[in-house]
This record gives sequence, structure tokens and C-alpha cells, in this order.
Amino acid sequence: MKKLMAYLKDESGQTSTEYILLVAVVAMIVFKFKKQADTQLTAITDTVFGKAKGMAESIDTSN
Repeated sequence: MKKLMAYLKDESGQTSTEYILLVAVVAMIVFKFKKQADTQLTAITDTVFGKAKGMAESIDTSN
């Protein structure tokens, strides 16, 4: 019985509950900023591919 009580009172290391709470907080942060990140990433990729297309067209017309 003493070993069981000692095991239940042992607070060393993180428990699964703490990991679940940590994952939940990270998930909330990701979902909160998902739309902003999506908008910014779309703008960046549009800019990059737009410049790449312009460069490819300038190379194509110079030949």
C-alpha cells in the first residue's frame, strides 16, 4: 500500500494530462492564426511565381 501511495504522489516528469494541455494550447494558437498565415503565404507564393513567370517570359522573348 505504501508503494502505491508513493507512486500516486510522485510528481516527477510530465504526465499525459500536461502533454494533452500543451497540445491543446498549441492547436488553439495554430487555429487562431491560420487565416493570417494562409493569407500571407498565398501573397508570398503569388509574388514569387509572378516574378518567375515574368523572368521566364523575358527569357522566352529574347530568343
